[in-house]
Amino acid sequence: MPISSLPSHYGIGTLGKAAYDFVDFLVKADQSWWQILPVGPTSYADSPYQSPSTFAGNPYFIDLDLLIADGLLTKKEVESYTWGDDPTKVDYGILYENRYPLLELATKRGWERDAQAVTAFVKENERWLPDYALFMACKRYFGMKAWLEWPDEEIRLRDSKALIHYREMLAEDIKLFTYIQFLFFRQWNDLREYAHANGIKIVGDLPIYVALDSADVWASPENFQLDEENFPVEVAGVPPDYFSEDGQLWGNPLYDYDTMAKNGFGWWINRIGGAQKLYDVIRIDHFRGFASYWAVPYGETTAKNGRWVEGPGMSLVGVLTGWFHDISFVAEDLGYPTPDVAKLLSDSGLPGMKVLEFAFDSKEESNHLPHLYKTNSICYAGTHDNSTLLGWKALADPADVALAEEYFGLHEEEGFVWGMIRGGMASVSELFVAQMQDYLELDDAGRMNVPGTTGENWKWRMLPGQATDALAKKIARVTLLYGRGKRTRSEIAAAEAEKAAAEKAEAEKAAKEPEKAKEKKASPSKK
Repeated sequence: MPISSLPSHYGIGTLGKAAYDFVDFLVKADQSWWQILPVGPTSYADSPYQSPSTFAGNPYFIDLDLLIADGLLTKKEVESYTWGDDPTKVDYGILYENRYPLLELATKRGWERDAQAVTAFVKENERWLPDYALFMACKRYFGMKAWLEWPDEEIRLRDSKALIHYREMLAEDIKLFTYIQFLFFRQWNDLREYAHANGIKIVGDLPIYVALDSADVWASPENFQLDEENFPVEVAGVPPDYFSEDGQLWGNPLYDYDTMAKNGFGWWINRIGGAQKLYDVIRIDHFRGFASYWAVPYGETTAKNGRWVEGPGMSLVGVLTGWFHDISFVAEDLGYPTPDVAKLLSDSGLPGMKVLEFAFDSKEESNHLPHLYKTNSICYAGTHDNSTLLGWKALADPADVALAEEYFGLHEEEGFVWGMIRGGMASVSELFVAQMQDYLELDDAGRMNVPGTTGENWKWRMLPGQATDALAKKIARVTLLYGRGKRTRSEIAAAEAEKAAAEKAEAEKAAKEPEKAKEKKASPSKK
C-alpha cells in the first residue's frame, strides 16, 4: 500500500491520520508487514523510481493537518488551495503548484523556532542534505531544468567558487529544502514508531539505480559512467520482453563499479544507511542488475540496441549483507532467469520473489508455480508493475485463467481474487504480500503502473472507509488459516476463552446486584 494511495483531503496520501489508521487496520487484519513504494521526492513522470535524491523524503507526504496542529499553518490557509476533483487519483500537477507555497509558509514560521533541532538534523544527515538542498535550490533558480542543462557551466561541474557563490545567493531556498526534509523525517519517525509499537514493520523499495537528474549524480559524478563533461556514456534499461517490444529505456546513469570498489563501496554503504532510517526490510529493485545489466548508448530512443555487461556480483552484495546486520534484504530477481542471477541469489542467501500472476502460463512451465517454491522466498499475488488480480483475470489468456482455477481449486462462492490470495497464503514462502487493491477486489482501474508508459501511472488512491473492520476480519481469517498471523490458533482460542469467561463472570456479577439490593432493603436497620 503506497503512502501516496492513502486517503486524505489534500490530493495525495500523507504521513497523517490516514497512515495511523492504516496501521490500526493492519493490526486488526493480523498483519506484521506493510510494504510501500519508494518515499523519495518524485520528478520525471511522477515515478517514485526517478527521484532527485535517493536519501530525501517526498514533500507531498508531509501532512498538512499535522502542520496546522504544530502551529506552522492555519486551516484557512490550507483550505484556500484546491487539491483536485477526483479523490481516487493523485493530480501531481496541482500538487506541484499548490504544495510548495504552504511549505514555504511553514518554513518561515518554523525555521527560527526549530533552529536547534534543525541544526542537529543537518549534522545527522550531512553526507547528503547540504548537497541536496543546494541542488534543488539551483534547479529552482534555473527554471527546474535538469542539471545537465544548467546554463552556468561552473555550478553544473561543481567548481568550488561557484558552490560558495550559489550557497550564498540561494540561501533562502536552501533553508526551504532543508526544513522540508526536517518536517518529513519528523513525521516519518513518529509514524514508524507507532507502527513498531503496534507490531508492524515496514518493507521499503530501493531502486537499484538513481535518477540522472539527481543530487546523487551531480554531487558524486566519479561514481558513475560519465564522460569528461559529466554526460552519461551509457544508460540503464531492460531489453525487449513481454512488457514492451522496444524494451524499457530507463535512462538512469550506470555505476562505475571499478571506482566504487576502490573505496570499499562506501557510496553504497551510505545509501543503505539512509534507507535504514526509513525501512526495516529493503527490497532491492532489479537485483539482477548486480549480476549483469543492460547498457544502452546514451541518446538512443529505445532500449533495443543495448548490451549485457557483467555486474559487481557478490563483491558488492557481500559487502552490503556483511555490513548491515540489523536490517534484512529481499532480492527482486524478476526478469530474465539467467544462470548468473540464480547463482548470485543463491550465493547471497537472500529471499527472491515469486509472483502468482507469472505462474500460470499454460504454454510453458513456470518457476512461479507455488509447488516449486522454496521457503526462502517472498510470494506476491502481483506487484505494482502488474495488473490487479481481477485485471489479470480479464486480460490473461483464458487457458491461463483456467489453469489457475484448476490449480487452486477456485470456485464462485469464494471468488477468484480471494481464491488466489488463499493460494499465496498456503505457499511455503516465508512471507506473502498482496496489494491493497486486491484485498479490495478492484479491477485495473486500481493498477499502479504500466511499465514502459508515462502519464497515467502512480495515481491510484484508496477512498475513505474502504479499509473496513469487516475486511480486516476477512484478511485475519485467511492469515490465521495458514499460520501466518502473529498468534497461533491455540493462543487465539485461549484469549477468546478468557474473554468469554470474563464476560460470563461480569454477567453473573451484574445479575447478583439486584438481589443484593433487595436483601439490603429487606434487612432491619440498626439504631
